[in-house]
Amino acid sequence: MNHQKVKRYNCVMNEINSIYHDAAMRMGISNSAQSILYVICESGDRCLQSEIYKQTGISRKTINSSIRKLEKEGVVYLEQGPGCNTIVCLTDVGKEIADQKARPIIKIEDEIFDEWTEDEARLYQELTERYRDSLKKKLDALF
Repeated sequence: MNHQKVKRYNCVMNEINSIYHDAAMRMGISNSAQSILYVICESGDRCLQSEIYKQTGISRKTINSSIRKLEKEGVVYLEQGPGCNTIVCLTDVGKEIADQKARPIIKIEDEIFDEWTEDEARLYQELTERYRDSLKKKLDALF
């Protein structure tokens, strides 16, 4: 019985990921570029590169190459942050692109959560975080 619940959960999560992927493709941008723009937008048009790794779960290699591509396209520029940290910032062109390709996703997500009660939103977040934490703990124990 639990396997069916897990199977259904995994199916739904994969479908959600596919919806995000399709949105990125329709917007003419890669998943990683859209994720980078999303995190930067959420952080006030600039953020530490390390925050992008943490918030997206995308590999450092993929994020680094995506940022380099966005930099060459004039979408972002890099600043030296505190210590060895790099700050990724949107250019004016990048802000326009983010307005077209990241902020609409953020707006849609906000609208979805606005349709839910406070209790529903809190419960969804709590259960999802609990699942994540348990999964990480059990996989760490496995390896």
